[in-house]
Amino acid sequence: MQHIICYSPEKGSVSLLLEAWVKSMKPERNDWLAVLKELDRLYHPMYFEPLLHKHMKAHVAELSLLADSFEANVRDYTKIIHGYAKQNRLKEAESVFLTMKSRGLTCDQVTLTALVHMYSKAGNLKLAEDTFEEMRLLGVPLDKRSFGSMIMAYVRAGKLGQGEALLKEMEEQEIYAGREVYKALLRAYSMIGDSKGAQRVFDTLQLGGVIPDATICGLLMNAYIIAGELNEACITFENMRRVGIEPNDKCVIMQLTAYETENKLSKALDILMDLEGGSVVLGREASELLARWFKRLGVVGEVELVLRDYASNLVHRETDAFCCSRKFLPVVSV
Repeated sequence: MQHIICYSPEKGSVSLLLEAWVKSMKPERNDWLAVLKELDRLYHPMYFEPLLHKHMKAHVAELSLLADSFEANVRDYTKIIHGYAKQNRLKEAESVFLTMKSRGLTCDQVTLTALVHMYSKAGNLKLAEDTFEEMRLLGVPLDKRSFGSMIMAYVRAGKLGQGEALLKEMEEQEIYAGREVYKALLRAYSMIGDSKGAQRVFDTLQLGGVIPDATICGLLMNAYIIAGELNEACITFENMRRVGIEPNDKCVIMQLTAYETENKLSKALDILMDLEGGSVVLGREASELLARWFKRLGVVGEVELVLRDYASNLVHRETDAFCCSRKFLPVVSV
């Protein structure tokens, strides 16, 4: 083990080193696993990452699969395939997969899920679909990871309807996707302004046990903003606050954007004072949005006075100072 761990390219081929180790030590599977575990613990480059050297064509983890004494099983191959998939090294992953099949090992759901995930990240929807169908043909119930990997493939390919259809299929089997899957589908609908699709996913994720947070609510608000459904965006903001979800700066920005579009300055000020009372600090982007809005209205000099009146929670907000500032304001909807 010491010779393997301390190996350097100058010492020759790693495969020859392993051959010598096998001949001299007659290792069993446990011995191989001990070496691999130690290389992994040390984050050793030989564990998985091949060194860029003419003498080294593969890493120890992959070379171990070829050794009869290692007695490699499907899970060993899957681990290597998954490792290559994470690095988007499709050719190496497919090569290991073919080697596994050539040695008479039957691929299972876990292995095929790793391949679907790999093809999904690579943007190859056709291969992801083919692999997913191969998974169905195994005749065993699919789990949330298998469904989730295919849904993510559809999301990346912009096939949101097909991804949502798989979500419904999961629900019928009382299987629920992970939070990241729901969030990815919601974000995709949000970015194109499909408010109906975003609302459907928002409702579905709650049925799946996912508790919405400010980010998730913000994605729904964004869908409504892009769709021009400003009132629905405002209702979403009010609902999230009603259930105790503290809005982040992006949610505040979208709420202010909706009010600015409809010239509802008084409502915007009400919201800001309410947030301040709840110890929500206005972020830089929201502050800049307000500054641009007030500058456009021509009331920059009066802003401080207006905000101070609101912050003081005066019974009669239409004080002389406030009226003074409103002389400079255009007629706005409140």
